[in-house]
Amino acid sequence: MISLKSKLQKIGKSYTDALGGIAYHYFRPEATFPVLIWQEDGEGTSFYADHSKGEQSIHGTTDYYTRTEYDANIDIIQDVLENTCETWQLLSVQYEDETKLIHYEWEWEVVRVGS
Repeated sequence: MISLKSKLQKIGKSYTDALGGIAYHYFRPEATFPVLIWQEDGEGTSFYADHSKGEQSIHGTTDYYTRTEYDANIDIIQDVLENTCETWQLLSVQYEDETKLIHYEWEWEVVRVGS
């Protein structure tokens, strides 16, 4: 069994390896851009078998903020998601007038199969 911790740490390491010092878990320390913030936020679709959790899915989100139109990091982020998560989708892309930033938001799930 691969632990949930290991799966989550793999996501963080993959973002850091691919994007360097712009990837953060839960928060960003300063208002520098571009920046990626990822977080797990709860249990996704899971199921029970033989009176125990047969499979546990953890749901999370990844937010990326940039000032660059057609930012090359978008493809890098999607490659990380493709290689570390069982499911993922791009939820939205928005231009934020107040901050003058383009905001991309993905949701994803990782799955831990019980023993």
